[in-house]
Amino acid sequence: MNWSDIGDALFGGVAQYGQILELVQNSVWAGAVLGIVGGLIGVFVMQRDMAFAVHGISELSFAGAAAALLLGFDVVTGSIVGSLVAAGIIGWLGARARDRNSIIGVLMPFGLGVGILCLSLYNGRSANRFSLLTGQIVSVQSGQLSVLIVISAIVLVGLLAIWRPLRFDSLDPQSAAARGVPTGVVSLLFMLLLGMIVAVSVHIIGALLVLALLVTPAAAAMRISNGPVAVPLLSALFGFVSAVGGILLAVAGTLPVSPYITTISFVIYIVCRAIGARRDRVTRAA
Repeated sequence: MNWSDIGDALFGGVAQYGQILELVQNSVWAGAVLGIVGGLIGVFVMQRDMAFAVHGISELSFAGAAAALLLGFDVVTGSIVGSLVAAGIIGWLGARARDRNSIIGVLMPFGLGVGILCLSLYNGRSANRFSLLTGQIVSVQSGQLSVLIVISAIVLVGLLAIWRPLRFDSLDPQSAAARGVPTGVVSLLFMLLLGMIVAVSVHIIGALLVLALLVTPAAAAMRISNGPVAVPLLSALFGFVSAVGGILLAVAGTLPVSPYITTISFVIYIVCRAIGARRDRVTRAA
């Protein structure tokens, strides 16, 4: 590969940018919705130290989607079933961090193994198999966008409904339990909401890259702020910029969209980390 090939891969579609952008409008909307909702729920993922759980749920979601692909069922439905099963198991049995991590460690290789087995037995298009791992956001159809919006709306409404007890339980679970907050129910509901958004995220950006929109934006926001309103807003903004910005950049070339999304998300985190470190030094000096 020479520099000309690299240039074509990065900017080969600039001349037809407008026409290509019209064809991927569904993808832009999907990225915007997923970035915002993923950024909001990611705040609680970070506060509850559950980044590992997101990856575990994504592996079971991948297994469910792969099984549905093999059996000829709807892939999104299979992905949701796999995610909800994983989220329910983790939420039910993993009340303590040590138990939760061990359960996730057991579920992850099982889900990945089942998914790989199903994809090995699948004789259809190889692109369908590859998209379960890296996503297919540039080929989102109207029906898929509708499903994404409906599920994201359910997750957002559910998250807002339990926001205050969930935040209390995330920051101080012992005090929350002592004050009468049903921490077990709140945790299970949160896990189910997380499972639903992970399922659609896997379908759009793939099982291997779901952390880029459900963990990294929130981690970046928490490096520069600790306000109860500022952190969720910043996290949603960072998720939106990563998803939509990645799509808009990918349209200009021929490369997959996933590396753009993950790179933008990573750069935002690095910048926020540098800003936070500088602020801490100034604070200590003062």
